[in-house]
Amino acid sequence: MSKYDLESIMLQFQTSSQFVKSETYGGGHINDTFKIEMKTDDKSPIRFILQRINHLVFKRPDKMMDNISRVTEHLRQKNSSFKKSIYLIKTLDDEYYHRDPNGNYWRLYNFIEGGETYDIIESPDQAYEGAKAFGNLQRELADLPGGMLFETIPDFHNTPQRYKNFEQAVIEGLPERIQNAQDEISQAKRLRKYAPAITDLLASGAIPHRVTHNDTKLNNVMLENETHVGVCVIDLDTLMTGSALYDFGDFIRTAGRIGAEDEKDLDQVSFCMKMYKASLRGYLESAGDTLNDVEKDNLAISAIVISYEIGLRFLTDYLMGDTYFKTQHETHNLERARVQFKMAREIKKRLAELNALVKSIN
Repeated sequence: MSKYDLESIMLQFQTSSQFVKSETYGGGHINDTFKIEMKTDDKSPIRFILQRINHLVFKRPDKMMDNISRVTEHLRQKNSSFKKSIYLIKTLDDEYYHRDPNGNYWRLYNFIEGGETYDIIESPDQAYEGAKAFGNLQRELADLPGGMLFETIPDFHNTPQRYKNFEQAVIEGLPERIQNAQDEISQAKRLRKYAPAITDLLASGAIPHRVTHNDTKLNNVMLENETHVGVCVIDLDTLMTGSALYDFGDFIRTAGRIGAEDEKDLDQVSFCMKMYKASLRGYLESAGDTLNDVEKDNLAISAIVISYEIGLRFLTDYLMGDTYFKTQHETHNLERARVQFKMAREIKKRLAELNALVKSIN
């Protein structure tokens, strides 16, 4: 039973249908998501995805929704390569979100029938399809009109700023945790040279600013049930202006990892070349013709940068007392940081090989 009156909230949207039932949907940690079943006048069932936006994380829901509406409408209006489209249903006031009397922000999407998501990549085919879908999104949004998107989370992939936040945490964090994390603090400092690798390229103009997804995990790609082909990309909250290298590097950070994100035994954590090759092939097949030579030359190193960046974020949060990421026990964020740093080191060892693969596939 939801604590929200979902039936009343659904009445605020242009659905031309009657409420039947609702259920909690997905495993997201930020927004509240519900699958809503409605029925039309002829009794045909129709389903939607209703979400309460966490405005404590997304400080400007109005701006975020402007980003999403621009992107989804652009994809619907052009001859998109995606088999299906995710789109917003407007409110009775012709807006893309509803604000209830308690100050909660709500939005309504169509439900993608015949598709599902996977939390863990189980095969190179899935890695290929996931990377190809994000590459398709990159290509489809290359001609998005209207200027730059709003920065929904400032400095989200600004790795040098993440390093500064880490340095501050080393000074201001909990003393006992700082002492307990000396090895990880040293690792973070040794990898520091990778922090500006992408931001410097953006600042110099060597690579362009692009519309990026910024949360490129496989579970943000809908795969068709029967064919397992990627049909659309979901979870568009972090759509912002950034670098294609952010998206590719973040996908490899998860797709290329053998072992759990919070694996305690680091001997069980390694880098999978087979998954990397499948991901690279899918991404270049869909987005390769939109990337410049400098972007292609830095695809491999982007996986080091983003693994390192996420490790910094986990370590910073651990030092500051777990104020951002949800944790299951006291050292959870520290264990997550160790895995990310291990991944960065593993990818670094094989960087020449990974770069050669880019050239061979390109």
